[in-house]
Amino acid sequence: MKKTILGTLAYTVFTFILAVLWHVILFEEQYKTFGYFDGKPNFLMGLFSIFIQGLVLTYLFNFVRFSGSSLTKCLKYAGIVGLFLWTSHVIAFVAKQNVTNEISFIAMESFYLMLQFGVYGLMLHLIYRNSSAIKA
Repeated sequence: MKKTILGTLAYTVFTFILAVLWHVILFEEQYKTFGYFDGKPNFLMGLFSIFIQGLVLTYLFNFVRFSGSSLTKCLKYAGIVGLFLWTSHVIAFVAKQNVTNEISFIAMESFYLMLQFGVYGLMLHLIYRNSSAIKA
């Protein structure tokens, strides 16, 4: 349970900070041209969404088994869940919205999610590296 809480908090803090930096500070104008924001972002709801993602993703990590080292297992898991969220976050957005520059949006969001889930995989490794959950 302790590792699930740590993983949830690590995911939540890192992802929220990265999301704000990426979408609201560094590339805000670009995302506005994509039609990503309709009005002002609701940071509290965004934080809640990220917390739920972190809780579910970290909880589920306890049930997966991959071959390889601890780091390899954590990166494989983060890659798979990142790919799943990429389809619902990036591809679905382009399918539902009239995005002015689809290729640019897909590239930027893909890089953002690779960064997000690459770091999440590393954080999982640091949290679970000595755990029996990862040694199976």
